[in-house]
Amino acid sequence: MSDILVLYYSHRGSVREMAQWIARGIEEIDGASARLRTVPRVASVTNSVEPLVPPSGPPYCELRDLVECIGLALGSPTRFGNMAAPMKHFWDGTSDLWLTGELAGKPAALFTSTASQHGGQETTLTSMMLPLLHHGMLILGLPYTERELMETRSGGTPYGASHVSGPASDRTFDESERDLCRALGRRLAATALKLSR
Repeated sequence: MSDILVLYYSHRGSVREMAQWIARGIEEIDGASARLRTVPRVASVTNSVEPLVPPSGPPYCELRDLVECIGLALGSPTRFGNMAAPMKHFWDGTSDLWLTGELAGKPAALFTSTASQHGGQETTLTSMMLPLLHHGMLILGLPYTERELMETRSGGTPYGASHVSGPASDRTFDESERDLCRALGRRLAATALKLSR
């Protein structure tokens, strides 16, 4: 099996659920498997430290996870139109991989969740593209051949999968959002397998 890394940060659970739907899509492709990883929270108080191992859920991502995987799905909630600080902090620590070109040529896809329909989904997805482009990764979006992209009244963009969680983060995923997450996972896995041959 060839692993596709599904790396995410989730504050209230929506992005975590998206990661799980994307992982399902990845595993629908023969020969591909999903490796779920997260990143720890960061705090403005420097003596606040997260445990070395998360109390629940997938383990924290290590640089070797990026090296070992043949593709990447990257997810973060929106913070004022940008990726969340914990994810940015993680990518700021990947200079060694950038210097050696370890990620160059690997495909990557993106996903996000916002509280409102116009909460900055597309700019957040674009902000997550920037470090990946600097690493030489190949960015995959969602093509309009995915009919849900034309029909959705909630999440979904050509830049990547998205979800509108509502102000209290209590809006459940609709069928289009779930289908687009799975479609993104399938597209990423199929492309990664072709490129790794």
